[in-house]
Amino acid sequence: MARALEAALKAALDRLRRLRHPQGLRHAPGIRRAPGSPGPRQAPGLRRSHNRRTPPPGPETSPPPPPPRRKGLRARLPGGTALRRRPAPSAPALAAPVAPPRPWARALGLVAVVLFGAWLGLLVVGSVRAPVGPVDTRMTLRPSLSGGTKINVSPLGSLRLKSHTAPVRLDVDVDELDPVRAEALVKHPERLAGLQDEVTRDVTRGTVELAVRSCAAVVVGAGTLGLAVYRRPGRAMLAGGLALALLAASGTAAYATWNPKSILEPKFSGLLAGAPSVVGDARSIVTEFDVYQKELARLVTNVTKLYDATSSLPAYRPDPSTMRVLHVSDIHLNPASWHIVASLVEQYDIDVIIDSGDTMDHGSTAENGFLDPVEDLGAPYVWVRGNHDSMGTQRHLESMRNAHVLDEGRAVTVGGLRIAGTGDPQYTPDRSAVPGGAAVERLAGIRLASAIGDQRRAGTPVDLAVTHDPIAARQTDGQVPMVLAGHLHHRETEVMELGTRLKVEGSTGGSGLRAVEKGDPDPVEASVLYLDKDTRRLQAWDEISLGGLGLSSAEVSRHLPKENQPGATPSPSPGTGSPAATP
Repeated sequence: MARALEAALKAALDRLRRLRHPQGLRHAPGIRRAPGSPGPRQAPGLRRSHNRRTPPPGPETSPPPPPPRRKGLRARLPGGTALRRRPAPSAPALAAPVAPPRPWARALGLVAVVLFGAWLGLLVVGSVRAPVGPVDTRMTLRPSLSGGTKINVSPLGSLRLKSHTAPVRLDVDVDELDPVRAEALVKHPERLAGLQDEVTRDVTRGTVELAVRSCAAVVVGAGTLGLAVYRRPGRAMLAGGLALALLAASGTAAYATWNPKSILEPKFSGLLAGAPSVVGDARSIVTEFDVYQKELARLVTNVTKLYDATSSLPAYRPDPSTMRVLHVSDIHLNPASWHIVASLVEQYDIDVIIDSGDTMDHGSTAENGFLDPVEDLGAPYVWVRGNHDSMGTQRHLESMRNAHVLDEGRAVTVGGLRIAGTGDPQYTPDRSAVPGGAAVERLAGIRLASAIGDQRRAGTPVDLAVTHDPIAARQTDGQVPMVLAGHLHHRETEVMELGTRLKVEGSTGGSGLRAVEKGDPDPVEASVLYLDKDTRRLQAWDEISLGGLGLSSAEVSRHLPKENQPGATPSPSPGTGSPAATP
């Protein structure tokens, strides 16, 4: 009996061992007990029953084999305990539950709503229109990383002032000049004395109105966007409050970093004519807070004068029959000069272009391609050689259409104008040649004067002479009404002793590459001469000056010879008996 009981217990223990090991059903993946089934230690047949006795196994009795594992999801323990394999989770069961957004993500989203909404509010409703003196302006606050003030003076250009450091920039657009207020100032110049006080009051009033409107704009913009994004009034009110606080902080930063002396160092862009004269003379500026307002008032005052400049030019109005001559000189390989010349030809309806030399820098063959635009300038091109132009340059120009090269007193008639000229006898890039100096220039001028006399005696008087060096040009005094020259890189105009007017042009190339060697770049200069079509005499001239390298300015000034002014008495002209120019 004892052996039989011992064999039964061993068989039960073997079954339990198989269930507990990894190859058993207890730890097999996906297997769990069926609801209500007893645990493996409580499986029927493992404990002695009080109601029945376990039959003793015979001597040949061996432990029964474990029940075969059935394919599928269910298995059964000894004694009928049902086990089932847990089904593999489906795809949706693998998805992790959505975590609530983190606090920092919510904060970043709110900041984005506040910034974008405030910007939209300023963009849509954050500007005010305010009259400042005789001009109508529009003031606006704009987000900016560097702050400052930008004043747009249409169509002249704009200027920037480093007035403050804050995340907002003040934009002032000068829209237009009010004709009624401007006319009142022109008719009553004494009102200009009080214009600065008036401008100061206007600027203060406009700034206060802009501040109030900007506060409302950022609150409305951020609140509206917050309501659209969160759909909760509380969040919308929070966004509007944060936008208002941000604007207040920006205003505080602007006030703390306000720099009234920024008017001393404006940065110009565009064709802002006469930029220093627009800003006014601020050399004696002091450090008081109201300096900015006073200088801004002077700015508006001078802008008013600029707008009125076109109506204050001399009374001469060239009619369509007037001959227009464009005088250029000393281009010195500046490629931008050709664009300027072509533009002036179109705008002024030029009849003849006269270039008084130094178009090149070294006169080498490699530079000849620089002259290609000459054929397409839109007007005949008359040229004399300068001391930086070689004979190779001259021969290249002689082979080009639209070009007329003058040398050794040669004369041509172009556009109804008789022109004679001579090239510079010196070629300074050639270091092997001994410089002749002023003596050879005078000799070249004497030969030109002789050739002009021969033309007059032949019945083809010369209307205009051209040289490069003014020393040579002075030798033609008394032989021709007017002589043009260059070389000096600045303008000079005089009527010489015997009545010939000498006009020296500045550098139309802004001195070329030499401009980078100077602290103050040379301006780009050219002149438009208005000649009477019948007498070929000078009636008026416009001097055009453009900002040099790195500058953006434009200035046009008109001049009249005294004999063409009302009440002037004409005098005989040198060489022809026509009216002459007097200083």
